[in-house]
Amino acid sequence: MPSPNLISPSLVFQRLPSLRTTALKSNLLTRRPVPRFTKSFNHQSLHRFSTSAIVMNPNELVHYLADKPPSVVRLEIEKHFDALNDKQKRYAHFISKAAFAGTRIVLRQISPESEPIFDLILTLHKSANGDWTALAKKAGVEEDEVTRFLEYAAMFLGNNGNYKSFGDSKFIPRCSEKTVAALASTSPEANKFYEATKGGIFSSSNPAMMHLGYPDDGHMTTYYPESSHITKDEIKAVSDWMESKGLLPENNRLRKTSEGNYEILIASAVKEIPSEGGDVGKQTEFTVEDGPLKSKTIKLVYGDYAEEMKNITAFINDAAENAENDTQKKMHEAYSKSFESGSLEAFKDSQRYWIKDKGPMVESNIGFIETYRDPAGIRGEWEGFASMVNLERTRAFGELVKNAPKLIPLLPWGSEFEKDKFLSPDFTSLEVLTFAGSGIPAGINIPNYDDIRQTEGFKNVSLGNVLSAKAPDEKIPFIRDEDLEVYKKQRDASFEVQVGLHELTGHGCGKLLQETSPGTYNFDKEKPPVSPVDNKPITTWYKPGQTWGSVFGSIAASYEECRAELVAMHLSCEFPVLKIFGFGDGSEDINGEAGDVLFASYLSMARAGLASLEMWDPKSQKWGQAHSQARFSILKCFLEAEDDFCKLDYKEDDLSDLTIKLDRSKILTAGRDGKIYLKRLDMS
Repeated sequence: MPSPNLISPSLVFQRLPSLRTTALKSNLLTRRPVPRFTKSFNHQSLHRFSTSAIVMNPNELVHYLADKPPSVVRLEIEKHFDALNDKQKRYAHFISKAAFAGTRIVLRQISPESEPIFDLILTLHKSANGDWTALAKKAGVEEDEVTRFLEYAAMFLGNNGNYKSFGDSKFIPRCSEKTVAALASTSPEANKFYEATKGGIFSSSNPAMMHLGYPDDGHMTTYYPESSHITKDEIKAVSDWMESKGLLPENNRLRKTSEGNYEILIASAVKEIPSEGGDVGKQTEFTVEDGPLKSKTIKLVYGDYAEEMKNITAFINDAAENAENDTQKKMHEAYSKSFESGSLEAFKDSQRYWIKDKGPMVESNIGFIETYRDPAGIRGEWEGFASMVNLERTRAFGELVKNAPKLIPLLPWGSEFEKDKFLSPDFTSLEVLTFAGSGIPAGINIPNYDDIRQTEGFKNVSLGNVLSAKAPDEKIPFIRDEDLEVYKKQRDASFEVQVGLHELTGHGCGKLLQETSPGTYNFDKEKPPVSPVDNKPITTWYKPGQTWGSVFGSIAASYEECRAELVAMHLSCEFPVLKIFGFGDGSEDINGEAGDVLFASYLSMARAGLASLEMWDPKSQKWGQAHSQARFSILKCFLEAEDDFCKLDYKEDDLSDLTIKLDRSKILTAGRDGKIYLKRLDMS
């Protein structure tokens, strides 16, 4: 089980002031929000909201207001796109089209009102034709009210829905409900979409619905459509049944019928099971024979998101025609089969080809990938990206890959807990052209399928123009004045080191000890490995069909992110590792340039842990983001370290002057003792 540090924040932190953090710049696996902190909010201004919207205490409602202004960060890509030949440009174009063709899938995966809000924003944009002043006059509303609506629209489009991609909490406009209604009334089409939101833009009548989560906890989710009465136990039971049948969950949703039976909605262009059958044969209706769902019917329903999947498949076929090599072509053919038929086995084949496509000029991936937003942690959100390789930065990551076999033995466990053979992955620095989904990452390590990762490998990518992008006039709270210069100078360098180590060695290290099939094990069962935590032979392992996600469920993502972050922190203390990235000569020097990078790395992690508290909801006792839960856990590890390694200083009762005091001279001693926590995580 995970350490208690991973579960709930200390009560003292609930006194912290609001931390308004945008989600326009974040990482699928190493999510990095662009911090932006709201100035004091005058509660008197709440009169601008309609009475129907004000059901919360004003002090609570303020946490759900859209950012003012939202962070909008420019990603530079032109020179990298221009360097491609015409065929490569067409290839990137069609992948981009396929990725964006899934936009409405993401909207529907977030909330019922997200899609009509999206249509409302686009319709008003078209109607205004760039002249929002004229539209404001036509609607009879003040220009500052229109500005507040546009701020909301920017934040909505950045998150592809009305819940933060980094935090999973709802946000509502700072303008009045009357303003949005007036703007919508300027066009019959806009008004149609406004009516279709059914009050969802401003609704806050149920505080639990302001967060994504399980239906039986009262939270918002559309992964279980028309199933407000479905319970966590039922979801788990259906998941267990799917696991027993070998039916993967990433591209489906689950619906409970009024009769108490269940429908698994499979994303596919076809609306009937393919003539050759699906991933579990030609049968589509099953009667459960035992367990908590005994005698219940489970039906496979094809054609979820059918129109979108049809368009995606067509663009993927266009991309295949412009592929640079046979491996790329086979990859897109497998994508096409998966999106057409709903087969996740075909999707896994696409990922196998993707791994083999080493160092392409145009890198991409697309599908139902990350499972953070499904409360059960197993169903994937749609995303897709197209990007160009940055050859200069990629060379540095190539050195890291070359040295990886030397780095892994530095981790605090024996070789029996590592893969039998290190599968040297592709690790490239990319410049993002397109990233369609609910948030843009800074680094990725995929595929997520354990069986492929363990025996065939994976890829790491660092998204360079995301790493280097900065919001203008970005404020940096919690850093002491005496540390600010080093922090500003080295934070990007330290983050690149963290991303590289997090993705390659963090997610890339470790071996799932498992019974791969009945009676067959990937370790010596008669002489099992000895745990470095208690120095006793292990007694548990993964059973056939079990995966990391199915075993750890809703905390799987937080757990794995915490492990990967700690691996990166542990290895960044190795000065020869910092030399690989171009810092120092490899000798230990905590006060030199490499020491500056290391200090900035630890300081950044502590600050990220503190800022992550915005993603914690004290009422529901729920974390809104996996990476935030992981980073807060690491901050607690720092604070609990010996010898006053890390402290939080403040004088004001409201903690408004709170800063992090981290002793640079103790990083290599007390700070590095995080390896004890790392061992506990890795052995669980």
